[in-house]
Amino acid sequence: MPWTWLHRIYCAAVLVFLLVPIAAIVPLSFSSGSFLTYPLPGFSLRWYAEVLGGGKWLKALGNSLFVGGVATALAVLLGTLAALGLARWRGRAAGALKVLMLSPMIVPVILVAVGSYFFLAPLSLTSTFAGLILAHTVIATPFVVVPVLTALELFDPNLARAAAACGATPRQAFVHVTLPGIAPAVASGALFAFAASFDDVVIALFIAGPEQRTLPREMFSGLRDSITPALTAVATIMIAFSTALFLLMQALQRRARRAAAAQAH
Repeated sequence: MPWTWLHRIYCAAVLVFLLVPIAAIVPLSFSSGSFLTYPLPGFSLRWYAEVLGGGKWLKALGNSLFVGGVATALAVLLGTLAALGLARWRGRAAGALKVLMLSPMIVPVILVAVGSYFFLAPLSLTSTFAGLILAHTVIATPFVVVPVLTALELFDPNLARAAAACGATPRQAFVHVTLPGIAPAVASGALFAFAASFDDVVIALFIAGPEQRTLPREMFSGLRDSITPALTAVATIMIAFSTALFLLMQALQRRARRAAAAQAH
């Protein structure tokens, strides 16, 4: 029993350690002053009005949503196809290919950024939306491969065989049988992929130009040039957005587990 309480106290202390910086940032976003100071000189929404009222912040947010959305769509398509191939392929070559597919999650992002720059520069794709989307697709695809591959490994292959026995073509069996079974995993992977693209700053520093500045890159520039409560307002918006994505991921994962349990029975 004492060890149980010690474990709970330790977990609570770690949680407090992680949440205290967030608790310090959020109130500053409602400050009426022009500097990051405590106690707050007053309560105001002026910094949210500055961020959401137009200008560089809203443009950067639009760029992040556009790049993240297109990169997520490509990652879902490529990641799902890759997971289907890996699920059907056995042997050492399949293991090596799986490691290669997941390497963007393992390799430090700075190496991915440098490699992407040297690959895209000769193609004149740096400082373009196309180049940034391709680079973000590389880091986002593994986040789709992992949950979809797991779902396919838990999926009963006899269902697809039964559909084929009833006269369904491979495409019809996939669309009407396999895809509904792995849909929660695909959706979960899409959310992870979007989060990976939306939060990236390192690749954006190497690939993006002045017209492709994303929200994290704009925040990075703000930290170097001038620190104002507008940064805390943007950080608060991103915290709320990330929390909403996390809760949605949890809901999709619970749905995927229920679907897997239903298939098992």
